[in-house]
Amino acid sequence: MKKRNELNMIVPDPQQAWTAYNDALEVNPLLVKSVTAGIILGAADLAGQSLEDAQSGNKTELDLARTIRFAFFGLVLQAPWNHFYYQALDGAIPPTSEPWTSTTAIKTVIDQFVQAPIFTILIFGFLGALEGKNLEAIQQQLDEDYKDTMVANWKLWVPATVVNLAFVPPILRVLYLNCVFFFWSIFLSLKLNKDDSSSSESSI
Repeated sequence: MKKRNELNMIVPDPQQAWTAYNDALEVNPLLVKSVTAGIILGAADLAGQSLEDAQSGNKTELDLARTIRFAFFGLVLQAPWNHFYYQALDGAIPPTSEPWTSTTAIKTVIDQFVQAPIFTILIFGFLGALEGKNLEAIQQQLDEDYKDTMVANWKLWVPATVVNLAFVPPILRVLYLNCVFFFWSIFLSLKLNKDDSSSSESSI
């Protein structure tokens, strides 16, 4: 019995952890969403780097600075942007109790064809600036990758956004978005750092 109690102290109860998370979310939503996004996006870049190694067949050294950049992006831009964006969107167009309504359709169109193109440009600019790129280099990357990125974005995020707006409680929308963003960040990590990967391979 004593060993079981000790094990319970080591391994947190998922229900208690979820309750504690929701309590913290109610008290300080922006901070909790931001920290959560930082952790998830940092982990996404680690997964992206592992995938790069698997694709190339070469074991490279962990680019910790790159992981920190993605975590910082989640902390100070991704979560705050979406926290205030969803507040504004729900304030202008209040959620409905029924999931399949014209309201959901209108908000999805706004999200994916107004908000998403703007936010994607911010992502390129923000991460590029953290890498030390100048405006010319950021513009060049936008010219090369923006269209393909937006097409991929809509394939993932249109259905994901419908689910988010139709079924997810407003307080949990950014958490849901962060979970989907884990996979999107892997794509972004590979897309935005493909030049670095190519240069590393050519130098071997």
